[in-house]
This record gives sequence, C-alpha cells and structure tokens, in this order.
Amino acid sequence: MSPITFSTVVEAIKTLSTDEKQEIQFLLNHYICEDRRDQILNNFNLAQTEEQNGTLNFSSDLQELKQMIEDY
Repeated sequence: MSPITFSTVVEAIKTLSTDEKQEIQFLLNHYICEDRRDQILNNFNLAQTEEQNGTLNFSSDLQELKQMIEDY
C-alpha cells in the first residue's frame, strides 16, 4: 500500500459532495484548534520549567526583546 500524498487527498476531496466538504472543513478547523491548544500548553510548560530553573528572561526593552526572539 503506497502512502497517501497531499495531492491524493486534495483530489479525493474534490470528488466529495458539498456537505462532505463542509464536514471536512469543520473537522480541519477542529483539529487546527486542538493543535494550537497543544502548542500553547507546550509553551506554557516550557515557560514554567524555565522559570523554575531560573532561565526565564523578561525585558521591557524593545531591542532586547527583538534579540531574544531572534535567538530563540
């Protein structure tokens, strides 16, 4: 069995009815929200760990914040 490719999925979606496409859209939006929640939770856990380790950095200086983002 060959792996499913993005283009295969796109072509399969084209053949669906409008109702099925809307259901796919609903599911994708739901999955994207779940993924984003997971990212937020992971970032929160990382920040907590950094705070506990004393490695969490804060700054109100715009240039320093830009540098921190670039270094990340």
